[in-house]
Amino acid sequence: MKRLDLIDGMRGYFLVFMLLNHLVFAGGLWLVQINHRNLAFVEDAQGFVFLSGLLSGMVYARKMMKSGYAVGRDKLWARALELYRYAMGIVLVILALQLLLPGASVIWKDWLGGTRLDDPLRLGTIAGFLFQPTFMDILPQYIIYMVAAPVVIWLCIIGRWRTVAIASLLVWMTGQLGLHRLVTYPLDGWLGASPQKEGIRASFNLLGWQIVFFAGIIAGSLTSMKKVEWKEVFHPDHTFLAKMSLAVCLFFLPLRLLTAHGLMPGIVLEKFGLMEVRADFGPVYLLNFAAAAYGVAWLLIAGPRHDHAVIRRIASTLAGLFSLRYLQLLGRHSLQIYVWHVLIVYVIFYVDGRTEELTQLTKTMIALGSLALLSLPALWRERDRFLGPPSSPAPSVAG
Repeated sequence: MKRLDLIDGMRGYFLVFMLLNHLVFAGGLWLVQINHRNLAFVEDAQGFVFLSGLLSGMVYARKMMKSGYAVGRDKLWARALELYRYAMGIVLVILALQLLLPGASVIWKDWLGGTRLDDPLRLGTIAGFLFQPTFMDILPQYIIYMVAAPVVIWLCIIGRWRTVAIASLLVWMTGQLGLHRLVTYPLDGWLGASPQKEGIRASFNLLGWQIVFFAGIIAGSLTSMKKVEWKEVFHPDHTFLAKMSLAVCLFFLPLRLLTAHGLMPGIVLEKFGLMEVRADFGPVYLLNFAAAAYGVAWLLIAGPRHDHAVIRRIASTLAGLFSLRYLQLLGRHSLQIYVWHVLIVYVIFYVDGRTEELTQLTKTMIALGSLALLSLPALWRERDRFLGPPSSPAPSVAG
């Protein structure tokens, strides 16, 4: 299997579970419990952001090495502008639906924060990424990272990737210590935050989550530069880090089960909770994600060459999962799929809010139908691949 196919399959996997996690029904949805996030402090958003950084590093480092920094920078910024149009477009679509659908403003009030098309200040803060409606927050942070990515990739190309890694770690520490609040708190007050009105609203601390994206940028850039041989890094005989990753994941497993089901004792949660702030990508999330990412990479790269049959079987199963054509289809168009999934989630939440509480069977059927609908943008973008290119008219013959 090609390396990019594997990455596309992983991105598709994360998109599937992102959709399931974001479907909100009265009384809950049982499918949400069948999820890796209930076994580790590792979620779909982390994997999605990391893989986006990895691919950005692989693609644009190659462009910079071939055509120069300016060409790579312009392409990255053009991509960021395209994503910005997607981000603003989905907001406008949802706000238009809010005007057209009866009762939508009430059902979506908590998600949109009372945003209306006739509120220029709120629309301005959305355009400036200061206010982010629910489930529309991954694209804004990704766009901001893409704007900074050209300099980061160029530093990697000229051999300064260690500087990038150190800077990223220091920025992450800044986010953990809350130093960004020196700026965000006054800005929040200036925007008029009060019990009746929200100021700044974001689900992700950009300073904390950037470490995931730029770790991917570093890995992707070094891959394109052929500065690292991953089959040697993840060698079947190099098991120390693989065992350490497994130990870290096993350490966090019972803690995640306890927190997922509200069983963590209060005296422990009081301290543990400070280290497990998802919005900041706290130390618990960083350690667990690093361990899980290394373990999965080791299984996929070193696993098939391992002497032990069980390891080879696990690696084969994992590779088979990410080889599913449906997942790879989603992954090839992941950002368009992400925007589309937001619309699906909002519409289903609206339907659920306008009906009596649905049975688990009905909710399950809706969820499965949503997964089928999720692929529509990808099928449309690859329609020529499935239907063949449009036929050109036959030339006319004169005389």
